[in-house]
Amino acid sequence: MASALLARWQEDLRALGYWAAAAAVALSAASAYALVRPPSGARAAAPAHHHKTVKRHRQHVRRVHRKKRIRVRRARRRAVRPSATVQLQRDAATGLAHVLFSRSPGGITATAERVTRYRRLIDAQARGSDFGANTLEGIVFLESAGYSDAIAGSDPVAASGLTQIVAQTGAGFLHMRVDLRRSRKLTFRIRRLEARGKLRRAERLAAVRRQVDQRFDPADALAATVRYLTIARGYLGRDDLAVASYHMGIGNLQGVIARWAGAPLDASTTRLVRAERISYAKLFFTSAPDRHARAWARLNALADDTRNYYWKVLAAERIMWLYRHDPSALESEAWLQDQKNSAEEVMHPRTHTLRFVRPKDIARAERRHTLVPLPSSSRKTYIAVSPFLGQMAHRLHHRRSLYRALRPGTLDVLLYIGERVHELSSSKRPLLVTSAVRDLHYQRLLKRVNENAARGYSVHTTGYAFDLARSYSSRRQAAALQFVLDRLEALNLIAYIKEPEAIHVAVASHAGRRLRALRADA
Repeated sequence: MASALLARWQEDLRALGYWAAAAAVALSAASAYALVRPPSGARAAAPAHHHKTVKRHRQHVRRVHRKKRIRVRRARRRAVRPSATVQLQRDAATGLAHVLFSRSPGGITATAERVTRYRRLIDAQARGSDFGANTLEGIVFLESAGYSDAIAGSDPVAASGLTQIVAQTGAGFLHMRVDLRRSRKLTFRIRRLEARGKLRRAERLAAVRRQVDQRFDPADALAATVRYLTIARGYLGRDDLAVASYHMGIGNLQGVIARWAGAPLDASTTRLVRAERISYAKLFFTSAPDRHARAWARLNALADDTRNYYWKVLAAERIMWLYRHDPSALESEAWLQDQKNSAEEVMHPRTHTLRFVRPKDIARAERRHTLVPLPSSSRKTYIAVSPFLGQMAHRLHHRRSLYRALRPGTLDVLLYIGERVHELSSSKRPLLVTSAVRDLHYQRLLKRVNENAARGYSVHTTGYAFDLARSYSSRRQAAALQFVLDRLEALNLIAYIKEPEAIHVAVASHAGRRLRALRADA
């Protein structure tokens, strides 16, 4: 009995010890919490400080992300926006493409089809040369229109073959096999057989001619052209200069570069090109009668529109790209190019350009400043308005001044022409504007008395065209006007047609903005 009571007391004491230990732990924890707990005022201030910190952090994150988005947008714009040189190349290739459409044998599509037959040969020859196959194809398009037996004239001593190599250049410079005596005899016999309809015999003789004159063999001609371009690049230092020299000649282009840089004619061309960072676009567009005048005089003295050869090669490249990737766009552009003797309908297609139908449409456009009046004084603008401009207005019961207006961008180009021609020629006599905006009713009346008036769609009815009289105070003024028109056409800002009494000028819709940008960069 006593032992049982003793065991129970021991168990109770053990339990009491556990409870005491637990109470001690709880008391110590409560004391520690009381020591570290901040006052009630401080406890209220902590969340406000925390919120400010979080707010500042969020603002910082937003700023970082905004700056990142801005950098990304700028990078994308830089990736999409072409450099000044590339933009000038595109403008020149587009602005000077009309001659390729108008003079391609059988039409632009047929020519592109002939050229594309040699694409495998072109790829094979261009491989490993650092010259693109598209460039070589553009040269073929421009030189021979895809005819491997083409001759510039009747004598094969002249430029002949797929890439139009002169006999002397082929034999002496490019080390081709050119037996000119036999080539001449075979050419004469081939033409006589073709005239008689004996095509099989003519083809057999053509095969013999390809053996004695490698210029008529497509593979040999392409290989020789690649050799020429490679040699030219060694002398000139750039691919675009090498392509430009294919028609101009290496020596001629070296002379132009030396004159542009103001260096001796025997100076190292590659050093000049590297030092001045001369591209063909820079060489061409920075040369003028009053700027790098010696270089421009040399360029202008070269015959056969040689100075525009490189731009036409680029235009041919673009045509071949359209032929492969967007033939419907090529056909559409070819149709527009064929409508007039210039590319004005490419700039302003009749289906996409607003025309003024009646005189009241012109009056409304003038009130809304869609059309702006021509300057009344020629003292500062060097542009005068012909007294005969709008002479048919009385038959429509309107005043002549209604038709003395243009689109704002078109007027900017007209004023630029007057100012620039005066700068170059120092002529005080202004250029005379003989025609500006018209409406369809006026155009119908004009067709009855003016044989040069368009019988169909006229760009004059859009406000994007004007005519300048071919009346000058001197040859210098005439030459200055020709230079300005050619330069604006190369920039794809205008398209012009020479008529017996006037020069018809159509202006691109973006010309005003582009002209202001060019002036700002000058």
